[in-house]
Amino acid sequence: MTSLFSPLLLAMALMVAIPVSAQNTAAENQQTATTDALPKVSGEIRKVDPDTGKITIRHAEIPNLDMPKMTMLFRVAEPAMLTQFKAGDKVLFSAQKIDGALVVTRMEADARN
Repeated sequence: MTSLFSPLLLAMALMVAIPVSAQNTAAENQQTATTDALPKVSGEIRKVDPDTGKITIRHAEIPNLDMPKMTMLFRVAEPAMLTQFKAGDKVLFSAQKIDGALVVTRMEADARN
C-alpha cells in the first residue's frame, strides 16, 4: 500500500502545481498587456525622492484608477525614472495599482508643453 501511495501523492501534487504555474505566467502576460493599454495622463512632477523610490505628481484625472485631478505620491516601477526627471518637468505617465500600491509604470516627457 505504501508503494502505491507515494506515486499517487506525487501525481496529485503535479496536478495542482502545473495549473498554478500556468496561472502565474498568464497573470504576468496580462499585466504586461494591461500596462501597454493604460491611459497616458498628463502631469507635472512636484518632487522626486530617489531614497524612497517615490515621486509626487500633480496630475489630471486617471481614468483606470477612478482618480480625479490632484497631487499624489506614487511609487515607480523602475528606479531609473527617478533620475530622468526633476521637479517642474511636464510628463505623460501611466499608473496602476500593484499589490495595493499606486505605481507609475511608464513616464515620458510631455512634448506638448
